[in-house]
Amino acid sequence: MPRIRHTTLTCSPGCTVEATLELFGGKWKALILYHLFEDGVLRFGEFRRRMPNVTQRMLTNQLRELEADGLISRTVFPEVPPRVEYELTDLGKTLKPVIQALKKWGDRYAHALQGRAAGT
Repeated sequence: MPRIRHTTLTCSPGCTVEATLELFGGKWKALILYHLFEDGVLRFGEFRRRMPNVTQRMLTNQLRELEADGLISRTVFPEVPPRVEYELTDLGKTLKPVIQALKKWGDRYAHALQGRAAGT
């Protein structure tokens, strides 16, 4: 089923938030972006090693969507076997503070959960 995309951002005060979340929402996109911020350039197999619970099909779909949205680029090298590398585009790099804020908040939340579990 194709995703519904915003064509304009004048729909409501929260419309830009919704549109932004569409770009990297879901279970794997933010994690893909996080790993690219950490490592710069990654091959498909490296993503699979870093995210062992994602299926090959889902990873392929998420990478394609991030590429279609202009957040990552895909480079295919004419070798046998073919080598494909993924990296952030200039637009994708602008999401770094957002992803870092999500990680920081997640670290705090995990710490708070541990504190509650220890106090129980």
